[in-house]
Amino acid sequence: MWFKNLALFRFTEPLQIDAAELEQKLDAMRFRPCGSHEEFSFGWTPPLGQSAQQLVHAANGFLMICANKEEKVLPPAVVNELLQERIQEAETQQARRLPKKERDALKDELLFELLPRAFSFSRQTYAYIDPKSGWLIVDAASSKKAEDLASLLRKCLGSLPVTPPLTRQRPVDVMTDWLNTGQAPKDISIENECELRSPEEDGGLIRCKRQDLSAPEIKNHLDTGKQVIKLAVSWADRLSFIVDENLAIKRLAFLDLIQDQLADIETDDRAEQFDAEFSIMSLELANFVPRLLELFGGENES
Repeated sequence: MWFKNLALFRFTEPLQIDAAELEQKLDAMRFRPCGSHEEFSFGWTPPLGQSAQQLVHAANGFLMICANKEEKVLPPAVVNELLQERIQEAETQQARRLPKKERDALKDELLFELLPRAFSFSRQTYAYIDPKSGWLIVDAASSKKAEDLASLLRKCLGSLPVTPPLTRQRPVDVMTDWLNTGQAPKDISIENECELRSPEEDGGLIRCKRQDLSAPEIKNHLDTGKQVIKLAVSWADRLSFIVDENLAIKRLAFLDLIQDQLADIETDDRAEQFDAEFSIMSLELANFVPRLLELFGGENES
C-alpha cells in the first residue's frame, strides 16, 4: 500500500475521533453498487478489499480509509447518434422542428433507457488521517478526486475543518531560485524534469523531460522570466516525486532505503503485508510533510 500522489489537507481544528467512532460514522455511507438507473454510486469500501469488512484500518495512530466510485459508461457518440435519430423521427411525425426543451426531454428519456444496459467501472481513492499532527492525506492525482473524498468524509462527520496548507514562501519562487542559482537544500536533489511558465496571462509553457536542468537553455528560459511550476526532485535518498506550485505531490516513489525496511518482514498474509506497508509509509510521510513545508519557508498558519 504505497501512495503515488499526495494531496494535503490541514485540519484547522483538532480531530477528536478514534477508529471505532470513525468506522461507525463511515458505515452510514458504505459503498453499494449502482442501481439500474443511477449514473454513479459513491461510498466507503474496506481499504483491505471487498473480502474485508472494516472501513477503517488503524496503525500507529493513523487511520486509513478508502472511497469507491462506480460510474456507468455511456459513450457520448453513441448517445448523440441515437438521440438524433429520435429527434428526426419526432420532427418528421409532427412536421415541425422540436424546441430545445423537447430535445432535452428526449435525451433524458434515452439516458433512462440506456443506463440499465451500460457498462460500469470503479475507481478507489485511498486516504489516511493523522489526528496527532492534524493532516488528511489523499492519494489523488487531481484536486477534484481529493475534494470529492473530503466532501464525502464531511457528510459522514457532519463537519470537516480542513484547508490546503499555505507556506510563507511561494513554491514557484523557491523552485525557480533553486534552478537559477543551481543550489538546493542539502537533502534535496534536483532530477531531470520540470515545467516552466511565463507569469503573464496566456504565457508560454515549457515542459522538460530527461533534461539536464542546469543546462544553458534552461537558464535562458529563466532569464526571460519563466518560472518553475513543477519540479522533479528526490529527498534524502528516501523519496522521489514531482512537486507543483500548489504543493501537490505527483509520481511519488519510495526509494530503496524505505523498501529495504520490508525485507525483514516475511508473511504471506495480505492483511499483515498491507499493515506493514501502511505503517512504514505513514511514519515516513509523518517526517516528510513537515520538511516539505520547511522547504518553502514553513507553514503560514494565519
